[in-house]
Amino acid sequence: MPKIELAPSILSANFAQLAVDAKAALDAGGTLLHVDVMDGHFVPNITIGPPVVKSLRGALPDVIFDCHLMIEYPDELIPAFAEAGATWISVHQEACVHLDRTLHLIESHGCQPGVVINPATPVEMLDEVLDIVHHVLVMSVNPGFGGQKFIRGALRKIELLANTRAKLGLNFRIEVDGGIALDTVADVVRAGAELLVAGNAVFGSGNIGENVRNLLQAAKGAKLARA
Repeated sequence: MPKIELAPSILSANFAQLAVDAKAALDAGGTLLHVDVMDGHFVPNITIGPPVVKSLRGALPDVIFDCHLMIEYPDELIPAFAEAGATWISVHQEACVHLDRTLHLIESHGCQPGVVINPATPVEMLDEVLDIVHHVLVMSVNPGFGGQKFIRGALRKIELLANTRAKLGLNFRIEVDGGIALDTVADVVRAGAELLVAGNAVFGSGNIGENVRNLLQAAKGAKLARA
């Protein structure tokens, strides 16, 4: 069974001290940093671009940067994010006219390619690219803002992806983003996800390190129960 990993999402961190907050979450057990990139077109919010990623890379030189592009024309910015320091780059199935080409473009720039699906997009839309992606990110909220309520239909998608992966002998990783908190993380892990993106539950209130440890403890407990 794949290792459970927590990806703190900096969308919910204090933007005045991104590196400090990110390091606190990573020191407590987070193993990669989730970077939500929004353009105000594909989703109704604007967040950060390559300059911020480059600055964070300078502060955190050895961390996996999981860059999630919620943008209309990802092909135009993939080279810039790769150059800025992205490690993984994921794009939305809904935003890509030529998804296969875009995933290969990510790989050609030295990054691991991932594909994302929104709550209303069926898993079957990914059938033709599952053999070339590093990870599949299931959105369990409608993308655009942090702190939204978990959409439970995502659990069925995660289960379907896990079953498909086993049936076809593939090795893509299953990631979930949206509403991940102490009351949802166990269900997500039992469904088959192993990369857990958490923003508000990590950075929203309380101690960052304690929040990370509590989420990981709940996730790993659910993994043991599933085994």
